[in-house]
Amino acid sequence: MTGDDAEELAVEQALALVGGRNRARNRADDQAGDQVPRNQNRREHQNRSEHQDRSEPTNQEPTPHPTPPAPVSPTPDLPWDRARAVAARAGRGGPLAVVRLPLDRALGHVLAEPLAALTDLPSFDTSAMDGWAVAGPGPWTYEEGVSLLAGVGESPTAARLPDGTAVRIATGARTPADTTAVIRSEHAQVDEARALVSTRRPVVTGQDIRPRGQECRSGDQLVPAGTVVTPAVLGLAAAAGYDALPAVPRPRVDVLVLGDELLAAGLPHDGLIRDALGPMLGPWLRALGAEVSGPRRLGDDAEALREALTSSDADLIVTTGGTASGPVDHVHPVLATLGAELLVDGVAVRPGHPMLLARLSPDGPHLVGLPGNPLAAVSGLLTLAEPLLAGLAGRPAQDAYRALVHADVPGHPHDTRLVPVVHRAGRAGGRDHVAPLRYNGPAMLRGIAAADGLAVVAAGGVRSGTEVEILDLPWAPATPWTEGCFT
Repeated sequence: MTGDDAEELAVEQALALVGGRNRARNRADDQAGDQVPRNQNRREHQNRSEHQDRSEPTNQEPTPHPTPPAPVSPTPDLPWDRARAVAARAGRGGPLAVVRLPLDRALGHVLAEPLAALTDLPSFDTSAMDGWAVAGPGPWTYEEGVSLLAGVGESPTAARLPDGTAVRIATGARTPADTTAVIRSEHAQVDEARALVSTRRPVVTGQDIRPRGQECRSGDQLVPAGTVVTPAVLGLAAAAGYDALPAVPRPRVDVLVLGDELLAAGLPHDGLIRDALGPMLGPWLRALGAEVSGPRRLGDDAEALREALTSSDADLIVTTGGTASGPVDHVHPVLATLGAELLVDGVAVRPGHPMLLARLSPDGPHLVGLPGNPLAAVSGLLTLAEPLLAGLAGRPAQDAYRALVHADVPGHPHDTRLVPVVHRAGRAGGRDHVAPLRYNGPAMLRGIAAADGLAVVAAGGVRSGTEVEILDLPWAPATPWTEGCFT
């Protein structure tokens, strides 16, 4: 039986068990705290894995290196929400570095300090419109050929504006002292023969004038620390007088793709399959705010994996495949040889059960081990890598929110399920909701390619009309088109 066949059989068995029953398990991870002593044999834990990444060969050649004992794990199968909390806490484990980046390099970084205004905004009274600055009641006389322009110093003749007079003014220009209001060009009536300006509209003191400090006063906090620098934040910082911003460096990530059966190009053939994760993980991790090196394909080689881990200078290493207990699954044994600390070793979530999070040394990089099946790897990204990277980058955690789901969604009898969904607007006064997508097997990407989020489905499943927690995908707001043949 292949890994995919085993997965399908496991899902069928799980769904058959749901039937309105949600059997509780006597599990060590139900104890209080995130790191409790392991009280189940590791082999028992591994044999329960329903998401092997590859089928186990029947004629396996002996491995060239002896297999050391697996590292001690803090707990088998952490609940999904607890695993995310462990990853978030690991990312926040140390002080954040601070660098000062010029504005043209700060986009996408996180502010390490609050951004305070360096001056009043605006720093002087300015005209909000093209038109006429007037003083006192009208009509107003004006001097032909005199106008006030943005960026031009004060005209000696217009430093103050006497009552009953007007002067042409451009948007953004400094208004003269004693200006009562600005009359928009389209509202003004100009008698050139008599050099008079009048208006049929009532004039309200201060109209169309942006007073000094209207937006902020010097020293006001504009945005807090932890804010992601967007184009709008760059504009605000520039307006407030900044040339560089205090930012948290982006976490550096290495991606290691494991598996002898993976092709980097061409069509699948002769038992070989295309590597889907190598092209996907780099852009996904960059969308989470990381700097990512090109993926390295190591095959099923324990020594190559050990060398790659010990030579990396990244903040996070992401591996794909090799996290289960098959004869060429080397991640656990190599971590044992390095004395790594396993923070998460298996999560009660489907797909993606055999994911892991390790710390290679007390002050060294973290490692997130993703299963080799594509959607299972996405589950690992959102469960472990996203909260870890948020902590390393100083980003706020993704805000949890709930949405109605329009369809019954079967659940696993014991574990959380992550199901690709698409948001849809309510019709005829109905509420906005999410719809689950087809093609959501652990080896499939067709569903997640059309999704803008993942629904967190509790054990036992949910009925149509139930609210479920939603994890947004990093690019969700940019893809309103995700419907069609995928639903």
